[in-house]
Amino acid sequence: MIVTITGKITRVGESSVYIEVEPFEYEVLVADYTRRQLQNRINELIRFHTLNYIEGNLQGSRMTPRLIGFMTEPERQFFDLFCSVDGVGVKKALRAMIRPVRELAVMIEEQDAKGLSTLPGIGAATSERIIAKLRRKMPRFALMVQRNHAETDSTGGSLVAEETFDALVALGHSESDARQLIDDALTSGKKFKDTESLLTAIYQRGQ
Repeated sequence: MIVTITGKITRVGESSVYIEVEPFEYEVLVADYTRRQLQNRINELIRFHTLNYIEGNLQGSRMTPRLIGFMTEPERQFFDLFCSVDGVGVKKALRAMIRPVRELAVMIEEQDAKGLSTLPGIGAATSERIIAKLRRKMPRFALMVQRNHAETDSTGGSLVAEETFDALVALGHSESDARQLIDDALTSGKKFKDTESLLTAIYQRGQ
């Protein structure tokens, strides 16, 4: 199984990115949000976290292996969960992900069925199934640190934010209040290397 792939972007298509890893060139399927991020990065080196799946069915005459690429590991994990909902699947999930994972996670966590139903291929009934199955699994994704914040890698800032979220909930804050407190602190642009420093900043802002 291929879990990551690193290479030079040679071209960006409507639903995939082509990566040169000499002597090969790979087609990597991407969500529309990811594709827009990469449109102006031709000839740059990129590292994708990947999922593998087989396109086709057992009754068909052709089974095609596919790679799906994500900029971060949490994005890959979110997609895996998204696909697990009845009626979604790989193709529909890729088509639906036109917004950052963080925004999608917030909609699911806040049970915004109307917002979810505006995503391509996701109707009212599917929105309700997504919320029912995934709502309690979304806090860590709703806290994904945006790329323009400090500590933007998938194992740095996001992990600190997740641990701080757990600490705030343990201290008696609601999930929505905890997320808002963290968001407000992160907008300062300051780097937080651990949970203690982020908690300190949060409570200093409240004084």
